[in-house]
Amino acid sequence: MDFKPELLIPAGNIEAFHAAVEGGADAIFLGLKQFNARGRAVNFSNPQLITMLDIAGKKGVKIYVTLNTVIKNHEISELLDVLNFLSQTAVSAVIIQDWGIWYLAKTFFPDLVIHASTQMANHNSIGANFSKKAKIERVILARELTYPELTEIMKKAEGEIEIFVHGALCYSFSGLCLFSSYLGGKGANRGQCTQPCRRVFNDNGKKHAIFSLKDNQQIKLVPDFTKMKVASLKIEGRMKSAAYVHRVAQAYRMVIDHPEKIKEAEELLKWDFGREKTDYFMGGKVKGAISDNTNNGIFMGTVKKLSDEGFWVRPKLDLERGQQLRVVNKVGESVSVKVKEFAEENGTYHVHTSKAIRKNDDVYLIGLPSKNFPNKFEDLKHQSIKPISGAYKRKIRKRIDITNEKSNRAEFYVRIDNLDWLRKLRVDDFKGIFLDITKNDWKKIPFDSPFFKKNLFRFYVELPGFVAETNVEELLKDIKWLHRKGMKNFVLSHLSQLDMIPKGCNVVTNERVYIYNDAAINGIKSFSVKQVTYPIENDFENLQKGTSRDGILPVYSNPELFFARMPVEVFNRENEFKDNTENEFTRYVRNGMTSVYSKTPVALMQYATLLKKEGFFRFLFDLRTEAPSKHLPTKLFKKFKASEQLQPSTTFNFKKGLS
Repeated sequence: MDFKPELLIPAGNIEAFHAAVEGGADAIFLGLKQFNARGRAVNFSNPQLITMLDIAGKKGVKIYVTLNTVIKNHEISELLDVLNFLSQTAVSAVIIQDWGIWYLAKTFFPDLVIHASTQMANHNSIGANFSKKAKIERVILARELTYPELTEIMKKAEGEIEIFVHGALCYSFSGLCLFSSYLGGKGANRGQCTQPCRRVFNDNGKKHAIFSLKDNQQIKLVPDFTKMKVASLKIEGRMKSAAYVHRVAQAYRMVIDHPEKIKEAEELLKWDFGREKTDYFMGGKVKGAISDNTNNGIFMGTVKKLSDEGFWVRPKLDLERGQQLRVVNKVGESVSVKVKEFAEENGTYHVHTSKAIRKNDDVYLIGLPSKNFPNKFEDLKHQSIKPISGAYKRKIRKRIDITNEKSNRAEFYVRIDNLDWLRKLRVDDFKGIFLDITKNDWKKIPFDSPFFKKNLFRFYVELPGFVAETNVEELLKDIKWLHRKGMKNFVLSHLSQLDMIPKGCNVVTNERVYIYNDAAINGIKSFSVKQVTYPIENDFENLQKGTSRDGILPVYSNPELFFARMPVEVFNRENEFKDNTENEFTRYVRNGMTSVYSKTPVALMQYATLLKKEGFFRFLFDLRTEAPSKHLPTKLFKKFKASEQLQPSTTFNFKKGLS
């Protein structure tokens, strides 16, 4: 039988589930009420999942359950209940982001099949094959890959590969975005994203949506993905309607089964009512992938005038009963209107609605009259589930408690992105100096100077956050060169980079390797990682509830809010822009990657006494984006030792909490 990739369809509610099954899904991914990255979707209860497994199973459709958020320490008990429940069901796999879930599943629920979420930021064959060694059966690759990169990865990957082929795109690499968290504590990695990439920013007086991407559409490349033997083609959209799910599923099903029908499928997709479309990096050209129009749907026109019963609009397309409209005002607030009653005069339509509409509001068509799918299950199925005992939970909790290194003296680490800092730092003040410099600057490290030889033990080379498949071999050679020069310390930006490091080296993970719970630390240290770094968006309550105390805690940084491959246009010469509350941000481009930093640093100096009292003793000053100077490190030490607040600064989520 010829190979066909799996068609994987989203379901955020019961209607969408039925639409996915009828639309031709081979598999459906969905979330329970907790621990999934679409917290704003309706999602499903345990009895509903049992019922869906029964319905889907009879039709040969698999179900994957998303547990793709990071877990806080106080949630471990509830997580164990979920894993225990899922381990006794017929789910085909669970999709995860958190290494803590991986550790608990592999250690205590080994029958669960694990898939690595795109939020784990796997983007090359090193990541794919490291995951396979970790007994993760499938890797969902980052959306930012090019066609040649995917081709090479498919030649080298030892496990199953899944890719996104349709739906919304995040500007930042999924899993590496802190913007929503920074603006209000609603963490994208906690399923609470407020979509800052869709916002309009003030850029040197021009107000535009700097980071708002069009929607992904790869229907033309489905035959190519089939030839590459990509295991699964995934549609984004757990927040989307059943009509969207059904239409998009039909289109991709058509091309998987009949590659000659691409044109027919493209016609179907014209009416998916998403944003404008881009084939993004996979299509070989990203120019034009940013759109100032952040709304879903087809623009129909603006509200011409109001009446007591509704509004008048002159639409680009004829209106019909049963259509769904979205009316958006100038500040982005919107209401949905179903067309039930209307009148037409010379091409202008009067739409009846009681909802609040304003003159000049924009009107979008977001749905056609469509087949109705059931919105509830007539008969909920039940399955006897053996609960996990309190005693067993306590045993697991004891198993994951951390045995810490201890120190009566604070140890300080510093991260720099410019070798000029070496003339400004008092290196004796630091236990470790992280060199987050460009690969070109690795050759400029003064290995032969007496100063550097004397202090070599303090220096760590930090590996890049993104390593394109075409650059993997070159990076491996560069790392070997560093090792021959005497470098024995490395900082990882992705756990899979362990496979690039020579044996016998000292390895630290940075903030991109998330550790929000003790189970994650156990999981990461099971790979012989010596030290971990706590996430910058973490909060004090979560740190306190864990048993880990010997990780590296960032106490000063300009947080990286976006990390992206996609270039963006900023008109301000200083690459600066503001949001509508006058928060200031800066764009940096380095090694072809775009980062966005807050101009207000995060500083926890006033909590130094509290942190030391709690047993934390390793602290990081992240000086990236700062101009090299002797003054700043001196000031930071002074404030830390006095436990005094640094001004201006923010504490991010440290006290207010991460939702």
